[in-house]
Amino acid sequence: MHDDLIARAKTWLAEDPDAETREELAKLIDAEATDELADRFSGTLQFGTAGLRGELGAGPMRMNRSVVIRAAAGLAAYLKGQGKDGGLVVVGYDARYKSADFARDTAAVMTGAGLRAAVLPYPLPTPVLAFAIRHLGAVAGVEVTASHNPPRDNGYKVYLGDGSQIVPPADAEIAAEIAAVGALADVPRPESGWQTLGDEVLTAYLERTDAVLAAGSPRTARAVYTAMHGVGKDTVLAAFARAGFPEPVLVAEQAEPDPAFPTVAFPNPEEPGAMDLAFATARRTSPAPDLVIANDPDADRCAVAVPDGGDWRMLRGDEVGALLAAHLVRRGVTGTFAESIVSSSLLGRIAEAAGLGYEETLTGFKWIARVEGLRYGYEEALGYCVDPEGVRDKDGITAALLVAELASELKEQGRTLLDLLDELAVEHGLHATDQLSVRVEDLSLIANAMRRLREQPPVALAGLPVTRAEDLTQGTDALPPTDGLRYTLDGARVIVRPSGTEPKLKCYLEVVVPVAGPDSASLDAARATASDRLAAIKRDLAAAAGI
Repeated sequence: MHDDLIARAKTWLAEDPDAETREELAKLIDAEATDELADRFSGTLQFGTAGLRGELGAGPMRMNRSVVIRAAAGLAAYLKGQGKDGGLVVVGYDARYKSADFARDTAAVMTGAGLRAAVLPYPLPTPVLAFAIRHLGAVAGVEVTASHNPPRDNGYKVYLGDGSQIVPPADAEIAAEIAAVGALADVPRPESGWQTLGDEVLTAYLERTDAVLAAGSPRTARAVYTAMHGVGKDTVLAAFARAGFPEPVLVAEQAEPDPAFPTVAFPNPEEPGAMDLAFATARRTSPAPDLVIANDPDADRCAVAVPDGGDWRMLRGDEVGALLAAHLVRRGVTGTFAESIVSSSLLGRIAEAAGLGYEETLTGFKWIARVEGLRYGYEEALGYCVDPEGVRDKDGITAALLVAELASELKEQGRTLLDLLDELAVEHGLHATDQLSVRVEDLSLIANAMRRLREQPPVALAGLPVTRAEDLTQGTDALPPTDGLRYTLDGARVIVRPSGTEPKLKCYLEVVVPVAGPDSASLDAARATASDRLAAIKRDLAAAAGI
């Protein structure tokens, strides 16, 4: 085993085109660091619907230039097999470590394979790449990003020519082509021959953002904005200026791209502490802002916080999802509203009351974006698609514009986003959501929890009987199979699934409590009931799953 491991590491080393990872691997081989080598050579990073994502470093279980060149060669072979020879592949990248190298390698491999490649000019938001695919008539797009993962990670996201992310069976077909790639030396990688785009794609994207707002709508909301050390700032400022909003006040410590993400433990607005600097900026800003808006590092997600009782409160993704839906309904839009099964059922109530179509999909915008006649889609993890004709993916920039427009309209009426949430609760019932999310070092803990729930499904949670227990691996009439469990209770719903992108078990909880009347006492009572019920479901579910 030891000799075989060292031999495999040496073979990898001989092929590695990156001086940095070569040096790293050579040191491990010299030190005979078998545990570390075994971890890096225990298999290969699996290419799935989310593409690739993993820790940077040498070896097939890490993100590095060798792995990316193989992935690009596999994607090129897949595209040619689909009759797309000579087609355009557009490549975007964020500001993480190695992102620009991975983008350049991808362009070189595509060019060498007889496809045409065009690379965005500098690190830009993921939605700009998603927009560029259809704008340029590309056959595929690649975005080099690990979104809101920790600094040591990077990733590789693949879109096809329809501008949305891949779904089965394309992922398995691309994975098979990647597995069939032989020696790296046999993958042609010319030094030039691809196009580096100018600002025209970004300009076209910004022009397209006009379509998100209603002509002549008020544009008065004042925002504090954080880019979370990512790539969103310049595009957001340009979009807000173009729309005529007051210039957002920047969270200076987090405004510029920095792959080390030095001020946060995880660069994800949902993680505890990530918004602290934004709230501190908001507290000392005068005149007092109406909103705090945050993007994640690749700016495809949007978080929103509002003043509440003298301080700031983060809105849940489900709350923003419902607010944007209500806003679009009031603007008289037509089409279908869609969301993932883990998001709040309030969207369905809003769509039904407005006489609009409504669809539930599996988790991920790769599914939401494919809904027929989609007008608006969202996911509780801060992802919103408000302009599906422009960007068939979540877009944290156009979402921020739409939130700012809604806040401006309410401001003109002397109301707030929280007032509108209260009105929705009175009309449709208070839909309160929460998450039980467990991050693990050992992935077997997730599998054990799922097995335990399958073998002994709970019959009641928080004293509410489980009226239906579904194992989603079987699929349903409306959903393809997925690794997840769904429990329907009287006035509540629970979904349990492993995260697709992080070592986490995620449990999504929702309770619906009727509100007796529009007075604040009725709303407070409903909130207290919902809060108690969510806490009890969380406790009982954790016990049932053994986590």
